[in-house]
Amino acid sequence: MRVLILGGHGRMGPAVVEALGRHHELLVTDVVPPITDEHETRQLDAASLDEVVAAAAGMDAIVNLAVLRGDRQLAFDVSTRGCYNAMRAAQAHGIARVVNSGPHFTIQGSPYTDFDYDLHPDVPPQTSTGLYPITKGLGQEICRVFTENDPDLHVITLLFFHLRFHDDDREAEDLTPFTTSWRDVGQAFRLALEVDLAALPSRCEVFNIFGDLPHRKFSNEKAKRLLGFAPRDRFEKAWHKKS
Repeated sequence: MRVLILGGHGRMGPAVVEALGRHHELLVTDVVPPITDEHETRQLDAASLDEVVAAAAGMDAIVNLAVLRGDRQLAFDVSTRGCYNAMRAAQAHGIARVVNSGPHFTIQGSPYTDFDYDLHPDVPPQTSTGLYPITKGLGQEICRVFTENDPDLHVITLLFFHLRFHDDDREAEDLTPFTTSWRDVGQAFRLALEVDLAALPSRCEVFNIFGDLPHRKFSNEKAKRLLGFAPRDRFEKAWHKKS
């Protein structure tokens, strides 16, 4: 499968490129020159519709990792308009599968996270306030609208909270119990690219990607059941503290 990766030089990019590169042919793009000697690369601005559409030519899937948090205009251009551009590119080239990424609070924001447990990704969306969740939440809504109006488009969105290397040995106080390892992140994206789209309940599906943790704040049951997700890392130090 030929896969276009948007935002391949960002924080999540290296783990996704490593996981997918063993199984698929990648075009890794970013607004800065992507650093990889193993895959085709291209400097590209996810906020540019023309650039994204051009890069998607000949691709079988698009993985959207592009995000920008700190600047109001750039955050909208990348996190929101970037989703629109990815969907337009998929539509233009007949690409059936787009894998999107985002933080948990694009769907399961406050007040869910303040009071509830066993949160699943199919709750009515409640985006947290703040530049990052709002711009990413708008992008996810754009993806959903595209799938409702085009029977050939499918979006799989993977949601995360906190990310660390599986062998992180810092003390428990430095870890949140809602942590996912980078190697589990890579596994999730690979599964999202390989799952049979016809077996999914709808053309726009959202999944929590979390380890198996006893607090059950966020449920990963759907990812296990539909994607075959099998998390390897639990970060026990983050929740199993000595008194």
